Amino acid sequence: MDIHEYQAKELLRQFDVATPDGRVAADAAEARAITEEFGGQSVVKAQIHAGGRGKGGGVKFARTPDEAGQLFERMHGMTLVTKQTGAEGRKVKTVFIARAVDIAKELYLSLLVDRGTGRVAFLASSEGGVEIEEVAAKTPEKIVKVVVDPCVGLAGYQIRELARALGLTGEAQKQCGPFLRNLYRLFLEKDCSMVEINPLVITAQGGLTALDAKIAFDDNALFRHPDIQAWRDRSEEAPAETEASRFGLNFIKLDGSIGCMVNGAGLAMATMDIIHHHGSSPANFLDVGGGASEEAVNNAFRIILQDPGVKAVLVNIFGGIMRCDIVASGIVKASRENGVAVPVVVRLEGTNVEEGKRILAESGLRILVGADLDDAARQVVAAIQ
Repeated sequence: MDIHEYQAKELLRQFDVATPDGRVAADAAEARAITEEFGGQSVVKAQIHAGGRGKGGGVKFARTPDEAGQLFERMHGMTLVTKQTGAEGRKVKTVFIARAVDIAKELYLSLLVDRGTGRVAFLASSEGGVEIEEVAAKTPEKIVKVVVDPCVGLAGYQIRELARALGLTGEAQKQCGPFLRNLYRLFLEKDCSMVEINPLVITAQGGLTALDAKIAFDDNALFRHPDIQAWRDRSEEAPAETEASRFGLNFIKLDGSIGCMVNGAGLAMATMDIIHHHGSSPANFLDVGGGASEEAVNNAFRIILQDPGVKAVLVNIFGGIMRCDIVASGIVKASRENGVAVPVVVRLEGTNVEEGKRILAESGLRILVGADLDDAARQVVAAIQ
């Protein structure tokens, strides 16, 4: 789950992480009043769940309170298009007014889960305020990674290593230890999956502050954090993903042409890989889970078919707890109810597989059955070519 920048900064303040003051403005008059309170200047920031807002025109410096009001009116309700939103963009429903900061240097800092070690890792770079992917591609030596041992915590020598990577001296170096420790504490206590500070800035006064912040949380741990759940903005989430969550389905919209329905995250990844291997691309990641009912399968199929970009569907089920005959019945029901007009290829294996194949064969529907995963992937890619 993602949250907006203004919410992330509220959370940073709860954990004593320095970040500029700011408030959400309800209208242009309030934007002017907040800017007046901040000394007559402010930064007006559109709030959407996507990066690249500055390049898209969603972050502007206001030199006067009147200019802040004008920028509010321009941003509120606009469709903001960035590299991460796609061509359709996102509608701006919230505008954040932040206190302006006198910046001496922009840096990059983030915390995430290192999948290789299963531990929290810090990434630090002296190149902040730019796309970190570009830095990683062109000058990877400028990014330093520090992995934290959960039994020890963030050690002093690791703080010094990160301070050196960021090029900190003087007052900023003194503030680095508490700043990093508080971020690490936030990450653990709130079950985060990512905390990104870009840019982390050294101010003209020599201090450290988080000028911008992006925080994401582990969905599986949200039951422990009702305060975080209350910040969820479903209007920023893909409607199909929101609908899928109502039925206990793990769904992520992608930009390919082959819809995928699979049970198990690992099998889903393998399915997407083999589709790429045979020359096409998946339209989604959809994991129905290990014990999905016929109704869940029906809803999964319906959600996949709602995407106009889907030109064919590949169902890949390995029946353990989940029975192949239940899956087959759900596919048949969904196909009849939704009037499927695209090719459907099914690969079944495991519990009650013969019964599942019989249900598909006797359905009277044009459903292709793959002998194995490779055969099914070949068939579905051939079907759209």
